Amino acid sequence: MDEERSPLRQLNEKPACHEPAEKSALSKLPVPSVKRPLPGKEQSAGQNNLRQPAKKRLLDQSDDKAPPNKRKMVSASVVGFKPRPPVMSQRPAVNPVYKTSAATVAGGPSRGAMKKPVAATSKPEAPSGVGAASRRPGWDLKGKMSDMQMKVSSYQEQVRNTKTQNRELREEAERARRELESLREEHSALLNKMSDVQSKVTSYQEQVQTISQENQGLRERGDRAQRELEGLTLEHSALLNKMSDVQCKVTSYQEQIQTISQENQGLRERGDRAQRELEGLTLEHSALLNKMRAYEMENQELSSLKRTLEMDLSRERALSAQRLQEVRELTQSNAEQTDKLHQGEMERRALHNTLLELKGNIRVFCRVRPLLDGGQQQSSFEIQPQDKTIVLVKTEESHIGKEKELHKYPFKFDHVFPPQCSQQQVFSEISLLVQSALDGYNVCSFAYGQTGSGKTYTMEGPDVLAGEEMGMIPRAVQQIFQAACKLREQGWEYQFTASFLEIYNETIRDLLVSNKTPKKMDYEIKRASPTADIRVTNLKYIPVSSEEEVLVLIKLAKQNRSTARTQVNDVSSRSHSVFQLRIEGKNAARDVSCNSILSLVDLAGSERVQKSQSTGDRLKEMKSINASLTNLGLVFSALASKDGFVPYRNCKLTYLLQDCLGGNSKTLMFVNISPEIESFSESLNSLRFASKVNECVIGTATANRK
Repeated sequence: MDEERSPLRQLNEKPACHEPAEKSALSKLPVPSVKRPLPGKEQSAGQNNLRQPAKKRLLDQSDDKAPPNKRKMVSASVVGFKPRPPVMSQRPAVNPVYKTSAATVAGGPSRGAMKKPVAATSKPEAPSGVGAASRRPGWDLKGKMSDMQMKVSSYQEQVRNTKTQNRELREEAERARRELESLREEHSALLNKMSDVQSKVTSYQEQVQTISQENQGLRERGDRAQRELEGLTLEHSALLNKMSDVQCKVTSYQEQIQTISQENQGLRERGDRAQRELEGLTLEHSALLNKMRAYEMENQELSSLKRTLEMDLSRERALSAQRLQEVRELTQSNAEQTDKLHQGEMERRALHNTLLELKGNIRVFCRVRPLLDGGQQQSSFEIQPQDKTIVLVKTEESHIGKEKELHKYPFKFDHVFPPQCSQQQVFSEISLLVQSALDGYNVCSFAYGQTGSGKTYTMEGPDVLAGEEMGMIPRAVQQIFQAACKLREQGWEYQFTASFLEIYNETIRDLLVSNKTPKKMDYEIKRASPTADIRVTNLKYIPVSSEEEVLVLIKLAKQNRSTARTQVNDVSSRSHSVFQLRIEGKNAARDVSCNSILSLVDLAGSERVQKSQSTGDRLKEMKSINASLTNLGLVFSALASKDGFVPYRNCKLTYLLQDCLGGNSKTLMFVNISPEIESFSESLNSLRFASKVNECVIGTATANRK
């Protein structure tokens, strides 16, 4: 270990002298000479060149090939050797001194080995173009100056090359120093590891010694056990011989016992079979005796039962004949009752239709909206529900402006609902009209009035379609499905198809189509034949089978309907909405069918520009709404005056409701008015329009039956 670690110890002992030697080698660079070496010195220079590093030899080779005036001078500060000395004029060349130790390789030569280089005293080589033996004359100052400049240039080039080489040598020295530090760290780590290994080897030696002692004791025990095993083996052999003799005797005894047991078993089985046969015969004898007694008793009971059944059978035959006669009578009576029920239903429908005809084909109901928070009550607003009359009273100044005159405007309709009336009370008045839709009549109900007068609340109700505040549309749907369920007991089967649209700026929009639908459809109002119903192309007609499905469609339509905020109403409907439920009924037993359309319309509110102060899109919407309502008034005027031409096609609203307004329908109009004093003029116009509608007679509606 000491011999192996001796080089590392040398590294640890000589770090202090390497760094100064490196610094001295870098600081004592020789002054190179530009003259070529003497012929006698070429051999020693070649030998020195072989002993130099490869990089240095490449530099020397490139320097030999260069021109004499541009040859690079080699620095003498290469780590581990001395450069080839230049040619001296008086002093001989000095051979380089080498160190072979690791410290010398890493840090360069020591101070003792590092000698100062001898500067060259010979004159530099003459530049090219000037003879070496010839000298310039004394008067040729320019030539001498040019020679001196060439020498200075060559010296400067040599100095630059020398600096570059010195910088590279410094970098190599720095790398060598870092390698030395890493080797020292590795050396210290190896020493630590070696100490750990030595401690482990010592512990392992102690363990080996302990285990050797234990093995020695185990060997002694094994010898004793081997001797005991040999004695036991002999005893075991003797016992095996004895056991074989005993087993032979036992085998013979077992065979004898088995033979005797088999004989005994056969005897026992015979005795058991005989005992069981005896017991069986005894039990069978007892059972036969009991059965014989039971058969005798049962025979007696059956005889008596036979006599009883014969008597019951005769009575049942007589009773069955009587019941059969009753069933025949009941069947005949049921058929008669069914015919009477059907006739009664037909009579009910006829009387119901007659009643509605007596009330008028176009019925007008007036409903006054309750006063909202913050509003002012009408000064004189009289309602007479018994007389079905509403009177608007207003005090106005006279024409001369001194006296005040009281103006009364009475209007009489089919029914007048005061503000406190509930939705159920209003619907109870139109329930008979809704029932006519199941009887095969086209039914139409629409709400008219100024914006904010409660039309949408009357027709649809609040956002939650449940409870006491449900509007006319969900209540009508509920009554239709309940009545259809009752009529199913009489053999009627109904199919329903729902649609919901709005007319916005004279453009039809399908309210049952999601807003995310990328494709825009063109909707047109068409009639396939003169006897066919009016339909809208590309409109969704969805089959429904329950009230809940229709309520879902109504909720979707309310979300898609166009509304906006105006000066008169925060949530004003900017379009006419039309809900239609197509009903197809069939009674297969009677071979009767009917079809009808229930149309429930919420018209957009009429308003004035001065009051609503609408601009932009709201102004355009208001103009379109007022134009369609004006055309609706023209249609009613033409119907009231019995004109030959009725302008249904002036707008899409009247064209779509042509069947409802043209005579083959039962029509109901709600006129909604506001109680505020600032709405007096609008309420007056609405009541005047409703009064004209109430005077119209459009003819007798007929049922669509086959």
